Amino acid sequence: MLRLLGRTGRGGSGRAPRRGASTVTERLKRDERRRLQQCQLEEGAAQETAAPGKGRQWSDKESIEYEGRTAPGEKKDTSNPLPAGYSPRYVEAAWYPWWVKQGFFKPEYQSRLPHARPGVFSLCIPPPNVTGSLHLGHALTVAIEDSLVRWRRMLGQKVLWVPGSDHAGIATQTVVEKNLYKERGFSRHDLGRDKFLEEVWEWKESKGDRIYHQLRSLGASLDWDRSCFTMDERFSRAVSEAFIHLYEKDLVRRRHRLVNWSCALRSAISDIEVKHRALASSSSSSPDTTDHTLYPTGGESAAER
Repeated sequence: MLRLLGRTGRGGSGRAPRRGASTVTERLKRDERRRLQQCQLEEGAAQETAAPGKGRQWSDKESIEYEGRTAPGEKKDTSNPLPAGYSPRYVEAAWYPWWVKQGFFKPEYQSRLPHARPGVFSLCIPPPNVTGSLHLGHALTVAIEDSLVRWRRMLGQKVLWVPGSDHAGIATQTVVEKNLYKERGFSRHDLGRDKFLEEVWEWKESKGDRIYHQLRSLGASLDWDRSCFTMDERFSRAVSEAFIHLYEKDLVRRRHRLVNWSCALRSAISDIEVKHRALASSSSSSPDTTDHTLYPTGGESAAER
């Protein structure tokens, strides 16, 4: 016992120095492994840069289609065995038309719910522009709203989620007018207002369903019988009536103001459609500027210009 105590006393803390040396050795080995891994990663990146396409080759995953005997609008036949690997096209096929046919997405379906309770939840989808297609931002919004309305249905409430699309005035006019000039050599002024509106509606009916198809592909639980378009007559009439009421209450005013005028569209456009450019002087010699005004100023009349 005395001999043991003597050794401990001379060493100060017994085996502590050996533990410290072991820790330092392990740290050095760990740093060496990290250094080697980093070198391997850098070599692999250099080889990929020098010879692109010769690195790891990715193959497309096989997409398995559903080939069951389910008629459109009928409940999906699930008697067939599932594929070995998960295939979204196989799993999602045939369900949505059946949901729509059963009326699951209508507020009237609440009366058939055994857990129905008082409460109404109504939501309108932010209408995407009819000229384009859905992107990731739309998909995120639809996913969040779909989760909300499905949760409200699970609570037993009466739920209405209204689909729709926006006419995207200037964008739609530009697209239709370009197609019109390309195919027939006409401008909207050659056709006149009424004929041009007919062309817009025809284009909307032929091209505007792309967004609705994408929403159905996402599985959005929308009430399609109540779909809206911002150029529908009832909505246009409601907007006009709202502005008339605001004007009569002196909440909006009509005054002479400078506007952003597009010479190509021959229409006023919003501030977000304009790219402002600062000029050194009003008499700049740039070819796309002018050194005189095209409207009367002060007491000048139109005849004096």
